[in-house]
Amino acid sequence: MQLIVRDKYYQTDDLVSVVLSRTDGGRLPDWTPGAHIDVFLPNGLARQYSLCGDPWNTDNYHIGVLGALESRGGSRFIHDELKIGSVVGLGGPRNNFALTPSKTLLFVAGGVGITPILPMINQAEQMGISWRLLYLGRNLASMAFRDRVERFSDRVTLHPGDELGRMAVSDWIGAPRDGTKIYVCGPERLLTTVTEHCADWQMGTVRAERFTARKFDAPLRSGSFEILMAGSGKVIRVLPTESMVAALRSAGVNTLTSCGMGICGTCEMSVLSGVPDHRDSILDEDERLAGNCMFPCVSRSLTDRLVLGL
Repeated sequence: MQLIVRDKYYQTDDLVSVVLSRTDGGRLPDWTPGAHIDVFLPNGLARQYSLCGDPWNTDNYHIGVLGALESRGGSRFIHDELKIGSVVGLGGPRNNFALTPSKTLLFVAGGVGITPILPMINQAEQMGISWRLLYLGRNLASMAFRDRVERFSDRVTLHPGDELGRMAVSDWIGAPRDGTKIYVCGPERLLTTVTEHCADWQMGTVRAERFTARKFDAPLRSGSFEILMAGSGKVIRVLPTESMVAALRSAGVNTLTSCGMGICGTCEMSVLSGVPDHRDSILDEDERLAGNCMFPCVSRSLTDRLVLGL
């Protein structure tokens, strides 16, 4: 599907809002809070961005793009080259960060991590769920979309680091409580702080959305392993030096991928048998233990054979 840039404007000095709609004016695919899309840029790059608009608006998608200094070319192209009227390709939407209703919701956002949280807050409001937001940034000027959360002043804590110093995130979260879920998105250090603080809480309490891939040690299994495709019975050997996706493609199996880093979820496959070596940045601990899906762009196998639902 092709999308056209209907509007583009700066929220802050380094974060630009982009509004996209179908080139033919048709209805966009439905999405839910926490979802992201793949944007296929005219320079050949594909990048993933959280949807931060209104899920009920089927005419437009709204994304926020940070002009990262360490950009691999995507965000800089959007900031510097993408114009109103430019055409991009669409993949998705897909949701690896879906909101699960709970008695109480705690949202923790750092910088551009506010983008997937915004529609979650609106959904919590519509459902009458108790919620609080901690929004951290370098300074107030860098904290995009403040106007969309400041109206909830009694439930929102804005923390500009230049004025207030380092935030005691653990104190804001507090002690374990039944019926509470925590959604966190932002820099890796923030995610680590939240997940470590909540390590003794009930499994599944914390959901984290990452914009960069987690760092892993070397694979636990150094040798080759086999993939059995349940549908055809075809067996494919994966060598130690190649990814599962590369092995599948070499065997003629068309495998859709996007980020190639275990972040976007495009390549998700179901696991019917065997134990995956999960090396993605998407699944929570309980989902890893379930072992019924995996992301073959980065993950491998702990057993001699994996049976996939292909």
